[in-house]
Amino acid sequence: MTLTQWLIFIIVIQIIHGLGTWKLYIKAGRKAWEAFVPVYNAIVLMKIINRSPWWTILLFLPIINLIMFPVVWVETARSFGKNKPLDTFLAIVTLGFYNFYLNYIAEVNYVENRSIHPKSSSGEWVSSILFAIVAATLVHTYFIQPFVIPSSSLEKSLLTGDFLFVSKFHYGARIPMTTVAAPMVHDTIPVLKKKSYLFNDNFEKRKTALINKLQLPYLRIPGFEKIDRNEIVVFNQPADTLLDMNDFHPDRNYYKPIDKKTNLVKRCVGVAGDTLEVRDGYVYINGKKNELPDRAHLQFSYDVELKPGKGFDRNIVEYLISRYDITDGIYGTTDNKIIVPAASDNAANQFKNHPSVSGLVKNIEVKGERDSSIFPHDARYSWNRDFFGPLYIPEEGKTIAINIDNLPLYKRVILEYEKNELRVEGNQIYINNQLATTYTFKQNYYWMMGDNRHNSIDARAWGFVPFDHVVGKPVFVWMSWDSNKKGFNKIRTDRVFTTVHGSGKPVSYFIYVFVLFWIGYGLYKWRQKKKSKA
Repeated sequence: MTLTQWLIFIIVIQIIHGLGTWKLYIKAGRKAWEAFVPVYNAIVLMKIINRSPWWTILLFLPIINLIMFPVVWVETARSFGKNKPLDTFLAIVTLGFYNFYLNYIAEVNYVENRSIHPKSSSGEWVSSILFAIVAATLVHTYFIQPFVIPSSSLEKSLLTGDFLFVSKFHYGARIPMTTVAAPMVHDTIPVLKKKSYLFNDNFEKRKTALINKLQLPYLRIPGFEKIDRNEIVVFNQPADTLLDMNDFHPDRNYYKPIDKKTNLVKRCVGVAGDTLEVRDGYVYINGKKNELPDRAHLQFSYDVELKPGKGFDRNIVEYLISRYDITDGIYGTTDNKIIVPAASDNAANQFKNHPSVSGLVKNIEVKGERDSSIFPHDARYSWNRDFFGPLYIPEEGKTIAINIDNLPLYKRVILEYEKNELRVEGNQIYINNQLATTYTFKQNYYWMMGDNRHNSIDARAWGFVPFDHVVGKPVFVWMSWDSNKKGFNKIRTDRVFTTVHGSGKPVSYFIYVFVLFWIGYGLYKWRQKKKSKA
């Protein structure tokens, strides 16, 4: 839905609310017209049901309002003496239209200064759980979101099994676009294995139509910093679809809401306005080799030839992993060779001097040899994972010449991310039915890659990441879990509560967080005790 459509929808809701409650407003000592004025009617209603005016804000926050509306419906009924379980049930299942019965048919009186404290322990439990869900959803959606590292694409900077806190407010929290969804879950509800949001399951319709008819247009609260080059960023996978995230279609995807696409974490090696090139697996920005932070460890795959009689041995493998900072996954072949999927240049330089090693070759692809799985998936571009570009990364407001030769690079941006119509007739390009020789970009784009260069599905596969797909900035590793260990050894204690960005070896702040937690808990118990005495 567009902003105009949403405005009309909100006005209709306000009219329905006014028609269903204006007599109740009068019985509560207010004016009938107050029930019809958007926003103001909610503030007045909060006074009527004896709740904080701050609840009004929660009513207009997507996802959170799905929890708040039923609460307000029930509270409205109780403010007019309808306290029975049946009243609560009817208020919820009728989606608030129970108010029409109270407004026009039932004989009700306003209960002034109604106590809002639950009358039973079960009621108190329900109230506490609802408050916890609202608070957690608010934090999760607009401030901090937990995230777990699922793969080794940023190995050594971030490890598989790292649990992150991702800041939403650094780049600006994105307003949820999918308005009808379960709180605090992403694409699928755990255990139930069902979609967490309202969608159309018809195969033909989902190719082109909006699955969720109540989708909000893209909106973002202003942040206080921009994405810097080489920062680690969490974003929604642009090529994720309802069918298969790896089943990439460069012209059109099966539609999936942006905020429900798979969350990924990569390093932003190129920002809007950069010209990027990959040579021998190394990134060059505007002609200069990209210098990564000292915590980053670029890794490549190697073929290692062993000396005669030095066949594949697990003891050698374990030694190499621990000694040379090599990601696990080393495996041997029958011809005295070892495949090392990921090793840093420093590790490789030391590794080649190992007494069991006779030779070591980095698996770099040949320049000019096309890989069809590499962006832009067009025969005119003979690019591969190690030799790629040069490529201009679109910047908001910048205009480029557009022609048949460079159209494959920006076709997806124009068509999919910026929602234009596009067709090609011979050598002529038409955008929104107008002959086009130039194109002006509507938003910033970024180039996201993994440090594990030969074991990362990243922008080299699916191209640019639009800013509207950006989720946030990882700031803390609050837990790190090594699934290959046993018992308490699974916890990587040296990584608990360490910062994601910064220079030097990560330092754990666990002891400080632990002390602050107990101080906060002590203050909370002291206040509770003081209240009970009062």
